[in-house]
Amino acid sequence: MTTPSPARTAPSSGAGAASQALAKRASACIAGGVVSLNRKVEPSIAFVRAQGSRLYDADGNEYIDYHGAFAPYLLGHNDPEINAAVVAAISADHSLMGSGTTPWEVELAEALRAAVPSLELVQITNTGSEATAHAIRLARAWTGRDDIILTLGGYNGAHNDVARTVSPALADIGPRVSPGEYPFLPLSAGIPREVMQRVHIVNFNDLPSVERLLATGRIACVLTEPVLQNIGVVPPLPGYLQGLRDACTRHGTVLAFDEVKTGFRSALGGYQSLAGLRPDLSVFGKAVANGYPLGVIGGRADIMGLFDAADPKRRVLVAGTYNAHPLASAAAIATLARLRRGDGEVYRHLETLGRELESGMSGIFSDAGITSSISRIGSAFCVYFCDHVPVDWHDVATNHDQDLDRRLRRALIDRGIYLFPLPCKQGSISYAHTSEDIARTLETTRAAIKAL
Repeated sequence: MTTPSPARTAPSSGAGAASQALAKRASACIAGGVVSLNRKVEPSIAFVRAQGSRLYDADGNEYIDYHGAFAPYLLGHNDPEINAAVVAAISADHSLMGSGTTPWEVELAEALRAAVPSLELVQITNTGSEATAHAIRLARAWTGRDDIILTLGGYNGAHNDVARTVSPALADIGPRVSPGEYPFLPLSAGIPREVMQRVHIVNFNDLPSVERLLATGRIACVLTEPVLQNIGVVPPLPGYLQGLRDACTRHGTVLAFDEVKTGFRSALGGYQSLAGLRPDLSVFGKAVANGYPLGVIGGRADIMGLFDAADPKRRVLVAGTYNAHPLASAAAIATLARLRRGDGEVYRHLETLGRELESGMSGIFSDAGITSSISRIGSAFCVYFCDHVPVDWHDVATNHDQDLDRRLRRALIDRGIYLFPLPCKQGSISYAHTSEDIARTLETTRAAIKAL
């Protein structure tokens, strides 16, 4: 790997003139000013180029990137090998055939099954949201039940069943209760009340609440991230995931892991391989194609078989013009091949950098007299300004100093280190990062803390 030049200091005033001008143009023609409202943050920097571990904005400033577009770039932006695979697919006249199967979708499915043992059969989608929608529909068809369980602090997509507030105010949900559940606070207008009544929200790491709901016999599936990575990096407590597995088995409920963020970033076999578990269904996205748009749903052959059930009354629809698009498929095939190569060399590099960042950050905050806990799983990390790694959203909302988090992120952005400028958002290291990047990040963090 080549070592990029050090990041230049970005303007302390936030977005520069060129970024502001582009944002003004966007607001005149794009509803909301951005094409995904999750990207609407301050400073509203307009990025125009990315390479490896670097982002470049419209004003010519360079940043070391730990956002990674919400984490798909496990290998780094515009990885030459992945891009070469996409160019090769174009050169070979691969196209969107739209009839029958293709060699690349078969090769991708075989690679996915080889990487993740629980994927007896797979289907390819374009996004993680599509994959979670399929998982819920499959579970309902399999069990004949309508209700589902989701996790407070988790994010599972934008469709009606899951579009609820990830980080609600405690005043809106009340104190932590166990066993118990929390209100569905819609993330969007236009969601029917009947949909919300079928969705039950419990805290992460709260097995008694799941058990109580499963005992009603109404739950089709428990859909959860095995690690909450939309409120930082909140890991499961010992025994929690196994408890979910056992409880779902007893009650005939489908256990579905949303590994859109953890999948392939945590390990080649997903976080489930680290936990030693086999969920009934799993969904993947993001890192599987290193930034190209592709989602995956897979799992037990009998449940997945409902996509082609002989009985039309049990058959579950799966359709999509762009499913397994040849360019995204080429990227995913190349990404999985890269992750398999060298007996885990990519993951060893990521772990080395993760340890360097974690150790350095801990020392910086300790030296500054700031209470902190760093949660890290491989290349995913989050700094919590409290004396422990949180166990659920109530813990984060009650104990983490979100104001300090927000101010530090802004200070780092001003100095050329890009972490998403909202508290508790996961940081992501890529294979393109170097030890020099980590050293520069630590040096900049120390300076930012002093300035604050």
